[in-house]
Amino acid sequence: MGDFNKIANLCKSRGFIFPGSEIYDGLANTWDYGPVGVELKNNIKRAWWKKFVQEAPASYGVDADIFMNSKVWDASGHTASFSDPKMDCKSCKTRHRADNLIEVHAKGSVNPDLMSNEEMEQYIAEHKVCCPKCGRCDWTNIRNFNLMFSTSRGVTEEGQNLIYLRPETAQGEFVNFLNVQRSMRAKVPFGIAQIGKAFRNEVTPGNFTFRTIEFEQMEHQWFCKAENSLEDYEVYKKKAWDFLLSIGFNSENLRYHDHDKLAHYAKAACDIQYKYPIGWQELNGIHHRGDWDLSRHQEYSGKSMLYLDPYTNEKYIPNVVEYSIGADRLTLAVLCEAYEEETLEGGDTRVVMHFHPAIAPYKVAVLPLQKNLSEKALEVYTKLSKYFMVTYDEAGSIGKRYRRQDEIGTPMCVTIDFDTLENNTVTIRDRDTMEQIRLSVDELVNYVNQKIAY
Repeated sequence: MGDFNKIANLCKSRGFIFPGSEIYDGLANTWDYGPVGVELKNNIKRAWWKKFVQEAPASYGVDADIFMNSKVWDASGHTASFSDPKMDCKSCKTRHRADNLIEVHAKGSVNPDLMSNEEMEQYIAEHKVCCPKCGRCDWTNIRNFNLMFSTSRGVTEEGQNLIYLRPETAQGEFVNFLNVQRSMRAKVPFGIAQIGKAFRNEVTPGNFTFRTIEFEQMEHQWFCKAENSLEDYEVYKKKAWDFLLSIGFNSENLRYHDHDKLAHYAKAACDIQYKYPIGWQELNGIHHRGDWDLSRHQEYSGKSMLYLDPYTNEKYIPNVVEYSIGADRLTLAVLCEAYEEETLEGGDTRVVMHFHPAIAPYKVAVLPLQKNLSEKALEVYTKLSKYFMVTYDEAGSIGKRYRRQDEIGTPMCVTIDFDTLENNTVTIRDRDTMEQIRLSVDELVNYVNQKIAY
């Protein structure tokens, strides 16, 4: 596992992640995924969808619009209480979250989530918590800032209506509960999943892509009967954990963390935390939300959210077990988990990204030993690229090309040499062991498919 600086440098040099708007000196905490990074992130999203939709009975996908009727956010409580406790440094005029300041200073000895604004102000004053930018200890009082980005809809000024960029994707699943249930003839229990963008106007601490103002969420809402809900909550805790193991995480770097303070409607909530270079931090959340969400939308919309049980003729509003994980934060954790600076025999070193083959950006690199073998190499590249993402490289020594593929986590390198022209066989090099075997070109597709299965 590398630190964020090393990983960020590798990400930029090898095409994973670039600073946003960089030629204009950037925009704080915005990031663009490059050619390699977009493949990694898409593979992670596909793996998640496979686990929680494709392989999950009674789970259905949606892709709800980012813009929603503003009453949705009244019902969800976001317009009234979705805010951060922020303080301004009087010296350098920067703005910071009070709870983040305390969290960094206290190093786990206190939990700011359990403090009121007044208690946080008192802690910061008593412990002389200073501005991380200028080092002064001169703060304004805490003010709560709404985290939603707002904009207006309308052609003329008189016709403008206030709307929001969604701060979460979950409401898209809740407002479509009836649509999905009726159109798919779904019977409770069933799930609705979504992958989509969300936006929060919050102060970010600058830990690479760990917390950003624009991010992508992968969420699954499980609608169930109240008497089964706590059991289903435990099931989803395990499913979330098992998914992380299935894409290559070491269980020693994961832990459950029950919430110290529950929302008033919640019956249970926990996070799975990952041991990032900055310490243990939330990777995903599993929440037992009761029937609060559907009940609120019934109240604010005037539309019944009652489900009619076809077996008992009972009418009720289902409970919800929510599983939510950020695609960007998960991608960052995957990068941290995969990174290794390895010392080889003879004292040489290499940087290698040990991605699970199923989520590696490229499955195979096709490398002609010499440029005059490029015609045959391109033939092999064309054959393989019909089945999975393949990269091609003919520049530099074969050793340097292997190292470049190690740094982007390509599991297998296929080398085309002069024997290939004679007997149609190639050399396959394994990323992790660096061992090589000889194989017929006709066997490549089946061989690679077996290696990338999970």
